Amino acid sequence: MQTDSLQARFWRIRSNKVFETCVMIIIMLSALLIGAKTYDLPPIVNTIITISDYAITLFFVTEITVRFLGEEHKRRFFLNGWNVFDTIIVIASLVPVQDSELAVIGRLIRIFRVLRMVSIIPELRILLNSLIKALPQLGYVIALMFIIFYIYAAIGTTFFETINPVLWGDISISMLTLFRVMTFEDWTDVMYETMAVYPLSWSYYLTFIFLTAFAFLNMVIGIVVNVLEKEHAREAAEAAANEPTVQDLMDEIKSLKAMVAQQQPTDRA
Repeated sequence: MQTDSLQARFWRIRSNKVFETCVMIIIMLSALLIGAKTYDLPPIVNTIITISDYAITLFFVTEITVRFLGEEHKRRFFLNGWNVFDTIIVIASLVPVQDSELAVIGRLIRIFRVLRMVSIIPELRILLNSLIKALPQLGYVIALMFIIFYIYAAIGTTFFETINPVLWGDISISMLTLFRVMTFEDWTDVMYETMAVYPLSWSYYLTFIFLTAFAFLNMVIGIVVNVLEKEHAREAAEAAANEPTVQDLMDEIKSLKAMVAQQQPTDRA
């Protein structure tokens, strides 16, 4: 009973909005400290940052411990991928960053602590889960886009190599040039250069831009939005399933009435 009472207390702490807000503030403070370390600061400021880093690490250890102790079924805690991710980041953050051969690894791990914001905020989790679930469908779109890139790069190398070998010297360089065209990074300069020799080469660029920047990009956005809508619908369905229904309330009222009815004869006696 005492164990259940402690578990309930830890559960209330981890579910408290103030506690969640404090965690988010500490994560943002950790991100600011990482950025501050990239500047040349006085020794006293570096000392303060180092002490703050240790304090933040201790807070994260305490926070993950509270979440674990507040879990009713301890084995299920590590069945959640986000809990596993948070635990790995917190444990890895214990690697010292001062006067150690693992200092570089320790600093890199502390950079990834910012990603814990995703595990704390449900909306960010939904966005990332949607992106991961959309990857299989996006794979086919990316494969088709690579085929288009390869065909256009081969054509560009064949016709434009003599015009500018730096941009069209081989198929790999041509694909990089086409990526520049797709992102609209001074693509008109590339086009006008080839139009001086091949006046109709504008059609080459316009068709490529239409296929990649417009058609394929909209396909990618459509797939991600569709998966995001399904993920929101799933979250809403799970939330609705966890809420008590009218029938559940009626059954509970009936059980309470039955308990009262059973106690009445005892009271009269």
